[in-house]
Amino acid sequence: MRSGKKAVWGWVLYDWANSAFATTVMAGFFPVFFKQYWSAGVDVNLSTARLGIGSAFAGLGVALVAPVLGAIADRGAARKRFLALFAYLGVSMTASLAFVGHGSWLTAVIVYSLGLIGFSGANIFYDALLPEVSGEKNVDVISGLGYSMGYLGGGLLFLLNVLMVMMPERFGLPDESRAVQVGFGSVALWWGFFTLFTLLWVPETPGVMTKPFGGSVWVSGFVQFRRTLGRIRKMKPVWLFLCAYWLYIDGVDTIIRMAVDYGMNLGFASSDLLSALLITQFVGFPAALGFGWLGQRIGPKKGVFIALAVYVFVTFWGVTMTRKEEFYFMAALIGLVQGGIQALSRSLYTRLIPVSQSAEYFGLYNMLGKFAAIFGPLLVGGAGVLMRRVLMPADPTPADMADIGILAARWSMASVLLLFIAGGVLLYFVEDTQNK
Repeated sequence: MRSGKKAVWGWVLYDWANSAFATTVMAGFFPVFFKQYWSAGVDVNLSTARLGIGSAFAGLGVALVAPVLGAIADRGAARKRFLALFAYLGVSMTASLAFVGHGSWLTAVIVYSLGLIGFSGANIFYDALLPEVSGEKNVDVISGLGYSMGYLGGGLLFLLNVLMVMMPERFGLPDESRAVQVGFGSVALWWGFFTLFTLLWVPETPGVMTKPFGGSVWVSGFVQFRRTLGRIRKMKPVWLFLCAYWLYIDGVDTIIRMAVDYGMNLGFASSDLLSALLITQFVGFPAALGFGWLGQRIGPKKGVFIALAVYVFVTFWGVTMTRKEEFYFMAALIGLVQGGIQALSRSLYTRLIPVSQSAEYFGLYNMLGKFAAIFGPLLVGGAGVLMRRVLMPADPTPADMADIGILAARWSMASVLLLFIAGGVLLYFVEDTQNK
């Protein structure tokens, strides 16, 4: 371990902090509230497409600036400053969601997209701080610990927020809508407060750039990023891994962002879907720790393959499920592998890149993840709308429209299989440096 326990826990606490956004907002309340409050009365497939487009534009915004920001942060030892900038952008946008009015779906999409930019942008610099608190021997465990504590912290706040929605009168709230709005505010407070420990406790290696940030620094950051791309072209394990990661993490992120929306399209109650998310969180807490241990024993690449096999099985099953009990069991299976595939992908990549340029390389890593976040939601939303048009008869009855809406939703989710399979094939050819 390159730093003491205080630094490790400072790093881990950012996952504890920002996972509240990933659970309560991104996976839980926003998809439900979007359909029932901001986009009420709209066809379910159109609502899904709107949600997918919003996620895609947010991913595009981060993807376009991530590598250059990483290069700048490396040159100026400014990872923590950029982490703070993006994190508190996300915090302020999350708080703003509480004030978006009924039916204002476009405003909700814009505010949510800016929150996603803050969340995703901060993760670039959070990931890049991993080498500051770990060594090669314990990087899998510490990376897994971060995701594990994220599941626990995010799950605890999400549990409180779900109780508020289910029993608003117990918390002095007039109705479910107000409970959701208060939930958005609680995420902003949680995220903002625990981020302070990361900024105070995690060390940062001094950089080489001393002049203040300005236009010339942005130019030099872009030049450095181009040099990084040139180097990566000669590093086959790195670029091959990045291509594989771009594909399979697309599937993972799409399921995270669209699973609740998919369940609502199938007619499941929002309370059942939120309960399933809680299962994912609390199963994910010990499972992420277990995958960190597994990565040390068999190598991170093999651990990722195990997770991908589970995702393929879950997606096949999800296309045909009809009962809420199946959704619960699938949530548990996803919880077993979701944190593991993220943690082991991060630690495998850490093994492949130069430590001194970690933010720059993680900028590229996160750029591909965000471009995946553009393609995946668009794939799901577009597949659903396309299949609806193909299957819809000339003069449909209400029953026809309901049945075709469900069938189109199933086809849209099936499209995610392509991402897992293609990513797994490419990952097979990545050299596992741990076992050299």
